[in-house]
Amino acid sequence: MDIHIKNMVSNRCILIVKSELEKLGLQYVSVHLGVVEIPDDLTEAMYNHVNLNLKKWGLSIITDHKLILIEKIKTIIIDLVHYNDNQLKINFSDYLSQKLNYDYTYMANLFSENQGMTIEHFFLSHKIERVKEFLIYDELNISEIADKMHYSNVAHLSSQFKKITGLTPSQYKHLKVKIRKPLERI
Repeated sequence: MDIHIKNMVSNRCILIVKSELEKLGLQYVSVHLGVVEIPDDLTEAMYNHVNLNLKKWGLSIITDHKLILIEKIKTIIIDLVHYNDNQLKINFSDYLSQKLNYDYTYMANLFSENQGMTIEHFFLSHKIERVKEFLIYDELNISEIADKMHYSNVAHLSSQFKKITGLTPSQYKHLKVKIRKPLERI
């Protein structure tokens, strides 16, 4: 049985979910971003108990099929941007359609209606948050960041960064207080 979890956006979330399941004595087959596979069905009481424990961490179980699809879209984007350095070989919309087996237009409309932003804006917002992370850690120069984030050039990265943040990457780097959004709030 798969349990779909909202706001599960990081490896830390995976550890939290595993810990909560273990505290409740529940066996799991696997825990990945957005989904937990357990070997047996949960009773309604256990389901509610798990959900209550997850809510303490800002996580929650989702059962609505449309919300599950939206969460899967988010998970794929988060995984691509934050945990995967490989560049896509195909168009992102085609990749998403193939991965989830849904028409991209349907997913885009559903996502926009529910999230108040387009899939593309969500994707771009995550890329910019990742760029901020690289700027804060100061291990790569802007050209290396553009390359790592698969931008065609530094100008393209700078243009998108300024569009989202109102600052150039250089201006952001020199801020005394660097503001980043938690992944689950994008």
